[in-house]
Amino acid sequence: MPRKCLVVLSLLMLAGSMPAIAVGPSFIPDVTFNGSNLSGWHTVGNVEWHVENGEIVGKPTKPSGGWLVLDKSYQDVGVYLEYRCTGDCQTGILFRGMKSNSGMKGTFVDLSDSEIPAYSVTLNADGAIESREKARRGGGLVRFTPPPDPNKPQPTFRPPPLNTALPFKQPDTSLKSGDWNTAEMFMDANVVRTFLNDGREHGAVSEETYGPFALYVGGTGEVRFRKLKYKDLAVKLRQPDTASPNFRAQTLTQFFYSFSVAAADFNRDGTLDIVSGPFIYYGPDYTRSEEIYPAEAFNETSGFPSDAWIQSAADFTGDGWPDIISTNYGNLGVTLYVNPGAENNRRWEKFQVVKEVQSEVATLGDVDGDGKQEIVYMGGGQVRYAKPDPSNPTGPWIIKEVSEKGFGTAHGIGVGDINGDGRIDIVNAYGWWEGPKDPAKDTWTYHPSAFARYGRGIMGGATMGVYDVNGDHLADVVTALNAHGWGLAWFEQKRDKEGNISFVRHMIADDLNTKVENAGGVAFSEPHASAFADVNNDGIPDFIVGKRYLSHVNTFLDPDPFGQPVLYVYKAVHDPKAPGRARFIPELIDNESGAGSQFVAEDLNHDGKVDIITPTRFGTLVFWGKARAQSK
Repeated sequence: MPRKCLVVLSLLMLAGSMPAIAVGPSFIPDVTFNGSNLSGWHTVGNVEWHVENGEIVGKPTKPSGGWLVLDKSYQDVGVYLEYRCTGDCQTGILFRGMKSNSGMKGTFVDLSDSEIPAYSVTLNADGAIESREKARRGGGLVRFTPPPDPNKPQPTFRPPPLNTALPFKQPDTSLKSGDWNTAEMFMDANVVRTFLNDGREHGAVSEETYGPFALYVGGTGEVRFRKLKYKDLAVKLRQPDTASPNFRAQTLTQFFYSFSVAAADFNRDGTLDIVSGPFIYYGPDYTRSEEIYPAEAFNETSGFPSDAWIQSAADFTGDGWPDIISTNYGNLGVTLYVNPGAENNRRWEKFQVVKEVQSEVATLGDVDGDGKQEIVYMGGGQVRYAKPDPSNPTGPWIIKEVSEKGFGTAHGIGVGDINGDGRIDIVNAYGWWEGPKDPAKDTWTYHPSAFARYGRGIMGGATMGVYDVNGDHLADVVTALNAHGWGLAWFEQKRDKEGNISFVRHMIADDLNTKVENAGGVAFSEPHASAFADVNNDGIPDFIVGKRYLSHVNTFLDPDPFGQPVLYVYKAVHDPKAPGRARFIPELIDNESGAGSQFVAEDLNHDGKVDIITPTRFGTLVFWGKARAQSK
């Protein structure tokens, strides 16, 4: 029986009119070209170069073209520019241009080819390309691409087909012939990564080691370059350690075991304990820990926690002792760790209860109203939830499908009562599903809304909050827009005379190139983890969110991966003059920790103040809430 799909025209119009990400680089440049001449550059070949209204203009005098070469050399460099190629023109960028016997050699990225290929090229003394050899593919989740395995076929990325029923689609990031295009490129280690029009990575291997970069123009048409910015990637900047006076930090471990954390009274002594990865840390002082499975730390710059993406705690077996589930992206699925109860001086037995998970974010919620927690996640292209079979809780869990296929995503999911009917609804990047009277039998009604935004081919945020932000007694949605990109926003619920629900987006923070939309002037990328709690005791839940530092390891696959690993609380404030009658004020909790894929905001010691437990590449930490002088 097909699921109901209530397509609200106003929502689709809203999604289609949402502004794209601000134009500009994802890094803070060392140099921005805004000169009136080409001082600091030299020319090679047959091109007339000049500066016009801040744009660098090149027109070839011969089809072989030529180069505008920076006088300064780099090994690792990030470059951002916008370019427009008109007529029968060719253009691109040479990286690590080195002198050769005949003239020069380097790695050339062809920006006039829709595939954005890279080549190892040699140039003669006149700047003409004498030879070009296509570079092999590189990049992805490695900084140094190893030599190819002759027995292993090279992977080919094919984007999944788009579902026409979705409220928003991946934007067209293809090459725009005769129009302005953006290109952001990172020449780092032995890989050059190119992102055309904020699309997916085009990665290739560079065999060169050091030299300047150069702009190329060939063919017969004119090429214009504007907003050129670049940065020496070999130089990393870290801000001085800063922490909020409203929190006290405690380190549970300095090692990288997990991107997840949960809290429960595992030994039933009346005090909440903490689980993060393989360890339970026992309260009230959290200095004693025990393994639930064999501990293995991961490399903090290049590793991923293979078995602790999202951890959740509840009594899943029904014996009165809190158990732990680990929800892991891929075929690991959901693993149940059974609390041994009084026999707590042993590692816990584990059982795979769900075989496949596609989401990197999951959450607990009593979605079927039975008084017990279910795990809400995405798998098989669908939004789902799973619960233990009461007759066999360590066997395969009962899986319920909430959405049709095509609505599952890797990022962004949450639970809450959107329409105020007393039942739990489920939200993800594509909208919300209305909880039916009998979730075991009835269809979940889908309501489209664009609760996310694309960047570099990825969209969807972290755990999504559902609560009344502005005091109008309607539940709003608070979320990160892109777990591996930029953007924090809240979506104000609106209702028309007939009671139809729609949402208006209000930005909280955007990227490095925006000003007005960044509350407190704060912008950071990779907001992969979030939680919601009333930190300042004003009766309004606050938005706690952190950067998952080196989220895709020590590569430039994500924007600004080496940016400060910050953890913020955005305090919600009712303000009749603000858009939507509410605004968010950022308070930096810490700038040397960040977050993983999920963290906990809870009053661990029952002193009336919210504490925050965050699992990171720098270890697992507790930020104990302290008394505030006044609520703000």
